[in-house]
Amino acid sequence: MSDIRLLDHEETRARLGELAEVLSDCVTGGASVGFMAPYGPADALPFWEGVAAAVGEDATLLFAAERAGRIVGTVQVGIRQMPNQPHRADLKKLLVMESERGRGLARALMTAAETEAARRGKTVLVLDTATGSPAEAVYEKLGWQRAGVIPDYALYPDGRYCATTFFYKRIGEGA
Repeated sequence: MSDIRLLDHEETRARLGELAEVLSDCVTGGASVGFMAPYGPADALPFWEGVAAAVGEDATLLFAAERAGRIVGTVQVGIRQMPNQPHRADLKKLLVMESERGRGLARALMTAAETEAARRGKTVLVLDTATGSPAEAVYEKLGWQRAGVIPDYALYPDGRYCATTFFYKRIGEGA
């Protein structure tokens, strides 16, 4: 059984090592989430320090999936937007360790993120993901709408180009 929790600034800082393990595991597994191979946990620490700062500034919500007291998955919601976009939020970095996939963690993380974003008055969520990735299928199953594909948008960790698919979902009052 896993537990999904919204982490505050202090807990995010206290658990940087676990968060770094999750990101490193995903990049090592080939996920195109912004980083290049080789990528170990020490490489991931600066990224998570930035996330912790954003959590402390109330710009980002960070959800963690825990199994046996360890973080095994995360998702972020960028809730601070430009003045003309107060209703919108960006879903970022849905990460689940390879050993934990297929157990419903992605769905549970996404449900928590969508619920809290709606509670905070957000009505439109947007995200992007590598085209053809397992995550793309997850988002479609969860009711996200495909907005379009941009070829050669990013690189996989091994340096190959990958296309990116953009999705959106109406939530809360906007659903």
